[in-house]
Amino acid sequence: MIPGSFFLVLSGLLANVLTFGERGLLASASSGGGGGVSVGEVFDVLLFRGGYNTAVVVAGTTMLGLAAGVVGVFALLRKRALMSDALSHATLPGIAGAFIVVTLLGMNGRSLPVLLTGAAVTGVGGVLTVQTILRWTRLKEDAAIGIVLSVFFGVGIVLLSVVQRMPTGNAAGLSHFIYGQTAAMRAGDAWLMAALAAVAVVSAALLLKEFALVCFNDAFARVDGWPVTAVDLLMMALVVLVTVAGLQAVGLILVVAMLIIPPVSARFWTDRLPVLVVLSGALGAVCGYVGAAVSALLPGYPAGSVIVLGAGGVFVVSMLFAPRRGVVATVWRRVQLRLRIAGDHLLEAAYERSPRGDAGLDVATLPGGVVDSIALERGWARWLRPLVMLRLRQRGEASWTGSALRVNAQGLTSGRRVNRNHHLWEQYLISYADVAPSHVDWSVDQVEHVLTPTLVDELESALEARGIVVPAGVADAERGDA
Repeated sequence: MIPGSFFLVLSGLLANVLTFGERGLLASASSGGGGGVSVGEVFDVLLFRGGYNTAVVVAGTTMLGLAAGVVGVFALLRKRALMSDALSHATLPGIAGAFIVVTLLGMNGRSLPVLLTGAAVTGVGGVLTVQTILRWTRLKEDAAIGIVLSVFFGVGIVLLSVVQRMPTGNAAGLSHFIYGQTAAMRAGDAWLMAALAAVAVVSAALLLKEFALVCFNDAFARVDGWPVTAVDLLMMALVVLVTVAGLQAVGLILVVAMLIIPPVSARFWTDRLPVLVVLSGALGAVCGYVGAAVSALLPGYPAGSVIVLGAGGVFVVSMLFAPRRGVVATVWRRVQLRLRIAGDHLLEAAYERSPRGDAGLDVATLPGGVVDSIALERGWARWLRPLVMLRLRQRGEASWTGSALRVNAQGLTSGRRVNRNHHLWEQYLISYADVAPSHVDWSVDQVEHVLTPTLVDELESALEARGIVVPAGVADAERGDA
């Protein structure tokens, strides 16, 4: 449902921009602007020339995205992603409660600092409640987070109904904190976001080693004398600051997406923590920047939702097309590995069935019936066989003649290598792992295809240390013994 909803909303946005007559970019560009969105207006918004309020909103959301992206990395690595969700929902009773208390005291209950202070208090209270449940009960973390999230949010909704019955309640506008009201951002709010981004970046730069140690191995850090509790509290404090600051921009429901989606997306592209922090912050900033700009160009769409939608698009692209961890790259590597293993099986079978192995023999023929039996035994899919034949032909190792597989000298050399790797690993398991000879074949069949030259040398050295020598042409030696 989520991918379908994402593409549905995205297609709606594209339709508004590209095809809705005078409102589309193409029509606007050709008509010189009119009542639509022109290319010049797009560049004006992107270059902070679209008006004072628009520039403030774009700058503020960009800084928020930067801060959330940097802080979210450590929340993700610390396995506190769902904790951020509980924290954001726990801010609602603080917002409503702060308004009620301050209003009853005769002061301005709509003051943003007052409301955010209340949000921070109950947000921290929600996190502490989760920790208390985990420490004193046998509940798991997901159950504790679900309890706190729903109960605190329910209390907030009840308090909002109390606010609505107050004389000044109708003008409070507290419900905007649920879904966000980016358009109400002022210059002071943008400066607050910039300060928060600076704090997040400086903290990550100065305490990267400490944060990494606690995230990856807190038990070792505690034994080694590091102040794990203090470092953990500092990381959660940064999460609280980002969550509270993001309430006005994207709302308490969507702010968790700004903390989770950028680091998760960046994780697909790198394995190095410093690069991950930088990339996550950059993705968060870009999502905030582009989302606010699109919302300014299309006023019918709320900025908070567009920002999160853009972040979701970045995640989908990263998940699918990242070069190492992406779905496409992973599927491609698995298909390539499966084709290589299947081809190795055919070449090894051709080598084993050749009259003299590779001793003076340039060509060997593997009958079609043997190929069929190998395919049946190995459980090949129907699409796999033609691809295996194509790969062997492209590598110049074999060709299919219509009724048999013709393996040349290069293919026989590859088959001999796989055959020898098979016997090396088999002898190693029997000699060093004390595995019965009747139980090693399945394991050997999995490993023989992935042994590197370095591992082959190490296996040879280990076996030679016990007086075991596997000849270069194992199949030849076996035939000679026979």
